[in-house]
Amino acid sequence: MLNKKFVLFLVLVLALVLAVPAFAKGGRAGPTGVVYVTSQGLYYDTFVAVDPLPMQGKFQLLENGQTEFGPGDPGYLGGRWWIDVNDNGVQDDGDHFFLCPLLGPGRESP
Repeated sequence: MLNKKFVLFLVLVLALVLAVPAFAKGGRAGPTGVVYVTSQGLYYDTFVAVDPLPMQGKFQLLENGQTEFGPGDPGYLGGRWWIDVNDNGVQDDGDHFFLCPLLGPGRESP
């Protein structure tokens, strides 16, 4: 069985290998996803900046690629998301927390 530290090391090396070419091109990875903001009726490009995040501070619910608030809205938390993995409606250790900022401008189609 592989040592947990060794597996973590391999994951970090793989992440760096994948990230370096993207950062070399212009400082940020290209868009890798789209989030729909229901209150605005707009789609925003996004990329994963930090995954996972510790369950500390405020997070905004992301369900099926949709959320209620986006850039400019008082409820937007800058891309600090939680996904209710265990489907109990409560932020807890069984859920997923990550940073994935929304990139403007928003648009009307995906």
